[in-house]
Amino acid sequence: MSSNLNIQVRHATVRDARTIAEIHVNTWQVAYAGLVPDDHLKSLSVDKKQAQWLDSIKFSEPQVLVALDGNAIVGFAGFDRSRDPKTKPTTGEIWAMYAAPDYWDEGVGLALWDGCREGLLEEGCTEVTLWVLLRNERALRFYELAGFKRDMASAKTVPMGSGKVEEIRLKRSLAD
Repeated sequence: MSSNLNIQVRHATVRDARTIAEIHVNTWQVAYAGLVPDDHLKSLSVDKKQAQWLDSIKFSEPQVLVALDGNAIVGFAGFDRSRDPKTKPTTGEIWAMYAAPDYWDEGVGLALWDGCREGLLEEGCTEVTLWVLLRNERALRFYELAGFKRDMASAKTVPMGSGKVEEIRLKRSLAD
């Protein structure tokens, strides 16, 4: 893979839902191996994810972007207002952001982050949050390099499959 890729970002269309679902399931199974219970990873269904992403695209909740290498979708992101209770109406959230494993460290995440940031600013958001598995060092490193800070008071344990995972909220200003 060349690091000179020219990744483009656009809003997703309903035709993109299947590819988004395939990337979502594949990326979870690769990135979260050893972090998430195996039974949960094995239970992931492209068909179910496709239905979820199709609804998201149709209703813009969240807004969905895709990253393209030429005509091939190589990543996606969903963003909207924060779903966390008691947040200001100007707080946005990145609900999901994934690059296909073959495109890790190739600028896909950065292109998607730029697209989310622009979209959130257009929505009048002044800050953005997201949730990350506490043991997901790759994601934590990426988001911290993008200016996010850990909200240590937000750490929580969430049931997943036959086990539990720890998540932490990251946040940053959109003005920076």
